Amino acid sequence: MNKITLLIHCKDRSNIIASVTNFVAKEGGNIVYIDQHVDREQDIFFMRLESEFTIDSFTTAGFKELFKNTLASEFGMKWRIYSLEVKPKMALFISKYDHCLYDLLGRYNSEELNLEIPFIISNHLDLKPIADNFKIPFHHIPVTKDTKNEAESKQLELLEKHNIDFIVLARYMQIVSGKLINKYPNKIINIHHSFLPAFVGAKPYHSAYKRGVKIIGATSHYVTEELDAGPIIEQDVAHVSHTHSIQDLIAKGRDLEKIVLANAVKLHTDRKVMVYNNKTVIFY
Repeated sequence: MNKITLLIHCKDRSNIIASVTNFVAKEGGNIVYIDQHVDREQDIFFMRLESEFTIDSFTTAGFKELFKNTLASEFGMKWRIYSLEVKPKMALFISKYDHCLYDLLGRYNSEELNLEIPFIISNHLDLKPIADNFKIPFHHIPVTKDTKNEAESKQLELLEKHNIDFIVLARYMQIVSGKLINKYPNKIINIHHSFLPAFVGAKPYHSAYKRGVKIIGATSHYVTEELDAGPIIEQDVAHVSHTHSIQDLIAKGRDLEKIVLANAVKLHTDRKVMVYNNKTVIFY
């Protein structure tokens, strides 16, 4: 059995859903999931469809070509088709914080995430034992102000060599430049605390504690050249009070970060995220 996921967006008009479902049926597909959304403000139609094909003559490449030359052309669609049999390849970028790394590798090891991790890149050696423990190749690429361009060239070389589909910054404490962002648009996922921009700097939880915040949170988003302003994939919050210490805030914040990042990775790999004008449409 072949299973595909089809993502579509185009100008809204009548008969899109009927045309797509009839097309899939005509090609021998059984639709097992379909959802759609219309952005009334911008008059844009979005759709996500999953379909199974049992006929021997079916190929994803053939289906793509036929869809491209018929419906996609007729409706002026922006579209993507993915085969469930192909697992996306994810590269992990890390520094010294280990909570998100442990969480993602644990989920990966238990086959909760439908992806492959060919390697881990870090600008420090501190977390290499974790990569070794999970038997994932580890590449140490130090980054300084003077070597940043050279370091990113080495990163790109590894990414291209292993045909990486997307990157996850699992608390990677470096700003990614346009060199990587332009190569992987809406394919670099970051996680940060939701205090930004109110509490910037190295110790946001300390600043939040001093202000007596009542809610802390985490946000996962795609990376753009405007720092921490990319399309948001997932967010969550936790309530805190005057009884919580700084260490309590840090612990709660790290729990949120790893859960929000894992959910964002899962949404991305399950092809449930569509980006349009720096916003996301998420099909849960």
